[in-house]
Order: sequence, then structure tokens, then C-alpha cells
Amino acid sequence: MGRQWLHAKRAIVNLRKGQAVGKLVKEITVAAKLGGADPTANARLFAALEKARRANVTRDAIERAIAKGAGTGSEKMTMDHIVFEGYAPHKVPLIVEIYTDNHQRTTPEIRLIFRRGVLGAAGSNKFLFDHVGIVEAYTADAAADLEGVAIEAGANDFSILTHAQNDDIPADATGAHFVTDRTAVHAVSTWLKAHGWHVITSEIGYVAKAYPELTDEHRAQVGEFLQELEDHDDVQRVWAAVK
Repeated sequence: MGRQWLHAKRAIVNLRKGQAVGKLVKEITVAAKLGGADPTANARLFAALEKARRANVTRDAIERAIAKGAGTGSEKMTMDHIVFEGYAPHKVPLIVEIYTDNHQRTTPEIRLIFRRGVLGAAGSNKFLFDHVGIVEAYTADAAADLEGVAIEAGANDFSILTHAQNDDIPADATGAHFVTDRTAVHAVSTWLKAHGWHVITSEIGYVAKAYPELTDEHRAQVGEFLQELEDHDDVQRVWAAVK
């Protein structure tokens, strides 16, 4: 029985690794489509490539994903961008971004996941979020002045980001979540890289304007719901009003 459990656990770990790699490859494809194939001029692509390399995604897979997104390879990108709005359990608003090559398959699957929440109509809760640029990065400088860095980089706001919140950040590093104007994402990312920061996320996304009060039990239930969404192969981003 113990060995069967061990095999099952390994299968789950391998499945999650495969899902993570698949999402990284899709993110590279989407980034190349939206901003071009040159990572020095495409901050989102640069950040996606850094994540892919840390996850040991093969060079061949990376190159094919870039070519597919940029339209320079034999494969063409045919994915639809779908945005779902709704609520997780306990009235936590969220926005779900999806890239899929078969929306007739994906849409019913997402609706099924929302059986424990509330799926709203388009535009039903975007007003609860600010549509902004988001840059997450870290530095080895334990004494970094984050407020000063945010000002110099051109960010509008910042918050501390720890290894517990994002495991791409080394435990002994200083991490930060910078909020920017949508048009300033690339400039902020470029400034950070030029000043010794490692950029791990650079994108346009959503930040909640307010956060519902949750008990530990409610937070756990919301977390399970969000994890089920994140585990879906076509879900690329989940933006939720949870701290």
C-alpha cells in the first residue's frame, strides 16, 4: 500500500511539472505574439524565458514557442483569449484569463469549476480591479530601499514579496511586487534589470481595489477553488482579491 501511495504521489508531482511546463511554453507563445520575438524589447517574453530556463524547459521547446507566437515558424498560433469574471467562495471577486485552441471544450470545463463559486457576465466585476502593469523581481541586496527603487524605476506602488508568496524568489533574497502604468511595464523591467534585479514577472494584469475579510477556514476554501482553476491546462492567469 505504501509503495502504491508513493507511485501515486510521484505521478501527481510529474503531472504538475508537465502542466507547469505546458503553461510556460504557452506563456512564451503568447508573449511573442503580443510583443514580438526579441526578449530585449519584450519584457513579458524576457520574464517568461527566465522562468522557463529555471524550470529546465528545453531550448527546442522555447524556440518553437517563440516562432509559433511570432508567426515565423511552420506552426501558427490559433489560440483564443477568453476572460471569465466571477466570484470564488465567500464572495471573493476574481478574473480568469484563458488561452485555448478549443473554446467549445474549455468553456464548459470552466463553468463546471465555478459550480462552487459564481460565474458572472462579461464586465460584471472588472470595476473591482485596477488594470495595471505588474512587475515582480528580486535582488540579493538585503538592504535594498524598495521605496527608492520604485521611484527610480518609475513604478507607482510596491509591496514586499517573499519566498513564501512566490517560490521563484530565493529565500535569502529581497523580493518586490511593483505596480506600474500599463504603458510603463517594459521601462520599469528594463530599469530593474540594469540595476541588478532579477525580473520574474512582467505583464499587464489586475490588482484588486479591496479585499474581503476571510477567516482561516474561508481562506482555505478559497485557496482550494483557486488551485482547481490554476490546475486547468488552459488557465493562464487568475487574478483574485485575496492577500
